[in-house]
Amino acid sequence: MDNDSGTGLPASLEAAWGLRERPGRGPRRGLSLDRIVAAAVEIAETEGLAAVSMGRVAKQLGSSPMSLYRYVSAKDELLLLMVDAATGPPPAPPGPDTGWRAAITAWARAHREVLLRRHWILRIPISGPPITPNTLAWMEQGLAALRHTWLPPGDKMSVLLLVTGFVRNEATLTTDIREATAGTTAASEVLRSYSTLLRKLTDARTHPHLHEVVTAGVFEDEDDDYPDYDFRFGLERLLDGVETLVRTREHLTDAPPAQPGPAPA
Repeated sequence: MDNDSGTGLPASLEAAWGLRERPGRGPRRGLSLDRIVAAAVEIAETEGLAAVSMGRVAKQLGSSPMSLYRYVSAKDELLLLMVDAATGPPPAPPGPDTGWRAAITAWARAHREVLLRRHWILRIPISGPPITPNTLAWMEQGLAALRHTWLPPGDKMSVLLLVTGFVRNEATLTTDIREATAGTTAASEVLRSYSTLLRKLTDARTHPHLHEVVTAGVFEDEDDDYPDYDFRFGLERLLDGVETLVRTREHLTDAPPAQPGPAPA
């Protein structure tokens, strides 16, 4: 295979895209790029992201750290490949008659589920735009959800970034709360204790607006039957704004929305 692809990507990422031959299995140890990434993901799942290192992965595979560099030249590359493998491909898109709002809602929910299930992904700083196969497949499907709107391509991308940012931020907050309360007490009980504390620290004179929220029992009304209420509320309000934009664009043009192709399978 011609390895001169011109992408400028590291060899390991080009291999993930199938743009160059993957190194053959190493002697005796049977190493491969897929096995290295899978081992790193397993370590992150069981021991946490901080435990992932080239040395630890090599130990997991019964090999030496230097042997890994034949397949991946830096830990940053390994982290990108880990995220791609752990994220996996997007789920099957909704049917062709599904409206854009339902389609992007399903996409956002699926994305959130991945982040909550593989929450160590949230601890990896974003170092650039998506460049790996699965992450770009998710981007493609998110954009496809907006294909029946009158939004121009730039607005579609901005909407997707807005939704992605909301999903990631909410998943991070949910994960932080879960980790802070793990093995101790339920999140609802934490909120009730917080409400009790606020009643002691504030009053209608010093914090009138906060006091109104506290006395209304907002922190005490956590409904365990609807644990995703804040996510649903935030996403719906965000999409209310997007819907206003979509309607505005529709009134400004007589042209039908562009149809670049079917939604990805």
